[in-house]
Amino acid sequence: MDRRKSGGVRVRGKGIQIDFYCRGVRCRETLRLSPTKTNLHRAANIKAKIEEEIATGTFDYAKYFPNSSRVALFSKGPKPSNQRVGEALEDFLADKRRGCAVSTWKDYRSAIQNYLIPEFGALRLRDLTTAHIRQWLGGLTISNKRINNVLVPLRGMLKDAYVDGLIDRDPMDRIRNLPITREDPDPFAPDEQESILAALAGTAQARNLIQFAFWTGLRTSELLAVEWGDVDWKRGVVRIRRANVRGDVKTPKTRAGMRDVKLLAPAKEALKAQKAHSFLAGGAIFLNPRSSKPWRDDTHIRQQVWEPALKRSGVRYRNLYQTRHTYASMMLSTGENPMWVAQQMGHADWGMIRKIYGRWIADMNPDAGAKAEAWLRGYKSQSSIKGESA
Repeated sequence: MDRRKSGGVRVRGKGIQIDFYCRGVRCRETLRLSPTKTNLHRAANIKAKIEEEIATGTFDYAKYFPNSSRVALFSKGPKPSNQRVGEALEDFLADKRRGCAVSTWKDYRSAIQNYLIPEFGALRLRDLTTAHIRQWLGGLTISNKRINNVLVPLRGMLKDAYVDGLIDRDPMDRIRNLPITREDPDPFAPDEQESILAALAGTAQARNLIQFAFWTGLRTSELLAVEWGDVDWKRGVVRIRRANVRGDVKTPKTRAGMRDVKLLAPAKEALKAQKAHSFLAGGAIFLNPRSSKPWRDDTHIRQQVWEPALKRSGVRYRNLYQTRHTYASMMLSTGENPMWVAQQMGHADWGMIRKIYGRWIADMNPDAGAKAEAWLRGYKSQSSIKGESA
């Protein structure tokens, strides 16, 4: 064994420190043992025994480390508490208000107020069981994705309660997220795009917005946040540096999301046409024609622009996000480099492009494999000639 450190056991000054996890919390405690080879082995055995007792639920922190500051936190058994689930969820929500994005906090609040408190709020924390949660899940009629999102604050609150010793076990430990089926891309064909834009001919700003969406592949949240100051006319690009998620303007989640998107001809045409409506005012490029103010969220675009346009055009309904899929499929099926497409769309590499849009990449070259077949024919021909000469 290394005298300095091995398997969570290491020399610390004139003693030996052991490192272990209790109730999800990392603990480091120093034993009053001189750091000899024999004592390092002894410390390793103590650590192993502690971990065994933690696993079986018999670990008593005070027995091993009576003077540790963690004794109160890990006192055996739950602390006496009559706290209700609703109160604990409200405390969780108040704590998260200071530490997460506004849009994320709003999602937590929606889940807590609309689902969790109405179902479990009156229960005492220690009375909430896995069976309660499973039974409730079985009666929900919302999508699997929404259910998983609703479980996030419940999972976080119960984990905190377990670590704080308010409950002796976490009832969410055996609750797994539900499977989510990814919706396949369903892009709009060229004639469908023309029909949709024709249906928007009477509302110039709406037409400009949708044409720009088709030919840049921006996420809806990015369309809401793009400003005239982001357009570099000389270089022919629009700089994507922020997104508007339900009124919360923030930077993209990943470094790749901050990117320069090339303005192809139809996108430039849409911007030039939009100049008459918002350029002099600066700020947001696309405005709500009804209010002449920036769009608040994608719900208003869907209700006021997208759904009416598809109804008037007779085009089969798909959600607004399919404009992004349409852009990707157009670029790939016409032979553009997948790495370039990935960069344009804000992906860190082309792995996501390959995974989601693989069938359009295959369309880039209908003669794919022809070179290999030609090589094989040449190889067989050469082999035949050699055989005859022999």
